[in-house]
Amino acid sequence: MRTDNFRRWYLLPLGALLWNELVFYGGRLLARGLPHTDMTTALDRLIPQLPWTVAIYFGCFLFWALNYCLCARMERRRALAFFGADFLVKAVCLAFFLALPTQMSRPQPDGTGFWDAALRFLYLIDEPNNLFPSIHCAVSWLSWAGLRDRQELPAWYRSLSLLLALAVVFATLTTKQHVLADAAAGIALAEAAWQLALALSRRKARRA
Repeated sequence: MRTDNFRRWYLLPLGALLWNELVFYGGRLLARGLPHTDMTTALDRLIPQLPWTVAIYFGCFLFWALNYCLCARMERRRALAFFGADFLVKAVCLAFFLALPTQMSRPQPDGTGFWDAALRFLYLIDEPNNLFPSIHCAVSWLSWAGLRDRQELPAWYRSLSLLLALAVVFATLTTKQHVLADAAAGIALAEAAWQLALALSRRKARRA
């Protein structure tokens, strides 16, 4: 493996992970003490709490890791566009976390089964803030968007990536980690950032 490929394989996904953690935990720390808004609507209250979907919520990290590594292996211009879009998504999320802090009330699961316990564990380790836009939804959508037109990848895997992205969106709502506004904003932000990154990359290629 050539040195430049080795660097992209490890440094781009690693940099994205570090930026994600800085935004998420740094935003939470800086917004502590600020007034928070609850965007929960009557429609959100109709969405059932499904404890078993916590498996999707936790399992998505494997999905992200695989697709981000696949995107890091794309040709240099496209790989940089993808990770540039990821950087922009997180930067916009951080701005919202500070300018419009959000929170929500989560109903505690009252069952005694494994999935109820797993959901209670999630609630224990993750405070109900840093919600709008949803990073979970944004990263999941970007994980699919970056690969959806790559003909060198099997069509079944690109379709699977879309299904997994939608499953994560579903899980953020049914675990009561996010509301509909968070999910919609995360998807819209990811798509807009990806389209902008592609447009800038193509313009730069034409000038080269």
